[in-house]
Amino acid sequence: MRWRGNRQSNNIEDRRGTRVSGGRMSALGGGGGLLRLLPMVFKFLGFKGTVIAVVALGAYGLYTGNLGNMLSGLSGVNAPQQTTQTSGPLKQTTEEKELVQFVAVVLADTEDTWQALFKQAGKTYKEPNLVLFRDAVTSACGMGQAAMGPFYCPGDQKVYLDLGFFDELHSRFKAPGDFAQAYVIAHEVGHHVQTLLGISSKVHAAKQKLSDVEANQLSVKQELQADCFAGIWAFHANRTRQLLESGDVEEGLTAASAIGDDRLQKQAKGYVNPDSFTHGSSAQRVQWFKTGLNSGELKTCDTFAG
Repeated sequence: MRWRGNRQSNNIEDRRGTRVSGGRMSALGGGGGLLRLLPMVFKFLGFKGTVIAVVALGAYGLYTGNLGNMLSGLSGVNAPQQTTQTSGPLKQTTEEKELVQFVAVVLADTEDTWQALFKQAGKTYKEPNLVLFRDAVTSACGMGQAAMGPFYCPGDQKVYLDLGFFDELHSRFKAPGDFAQAYVIAHEVGHHVQTLLGISSKVHAAKQKLSDVEANQLSVKQELQADCFAGIWAFHANRTRQLLESGDVEEGLTAASAIGDDRLQKQAKGYVNPDSFTHGSSAQRVQWFKTGLNSGELKTCDTFAG
């Protein structure tokens, strides 16, 4: 990606120097079978390795909308007291400093894209903040942890990201490259777009009246739309600002394929159960990312049709 030297977003909250303990994520409603899968995932990949698997199997986070989708079974549970403390001067490597700049540039580029598209539609785009954290973080949805992967919380309309996730994306799931990382951010911003358009609230309300299987199917459609929205960003980033280089699209497609429900279930359990999908198969995720990438138009991302 041709990102160096480009505008960086001012909507970055760096909380990497803050340590959080106690508490847990509060329930926001929605479907969610992730909690039942956690023991298996932890055993299969180890705690750190769950960063992608947890997200792709049901956290309302990176390849999901927001955290409430995974915690519907905990509705009404009171979260213990959370404590925060400053851990001293922030220490980071040269590579991490550059990664922060990269994230700020990608976020800024999503702002440019969605500001323009919302203006064309006669709407106002409210830019989300992106919170950088290490290990754990407090949000309007409760306490999030790095093992849940990047996530979007509709309660405060913020994206949360532990930069260590990108190492997992590269090493464990063989999806390297800066555009693969940009796809992750663009997907989360896609969920923010869904919130602003009222899509997320409609999905949440509809899921309360559905069976688990039907609710999962609706979650898949929401996730695939966020993939399509990520493709829309890539379309405009390339056409308007020539951000993409040779091989970037392939990196994004590899990332989309690597975290399909079918692939992760096969790796973790040895078999695939489509009824438990919450994000879509690898083929579906690739298909809808390409749909947005090829068209650049919101109307092509109606994953709920039919």
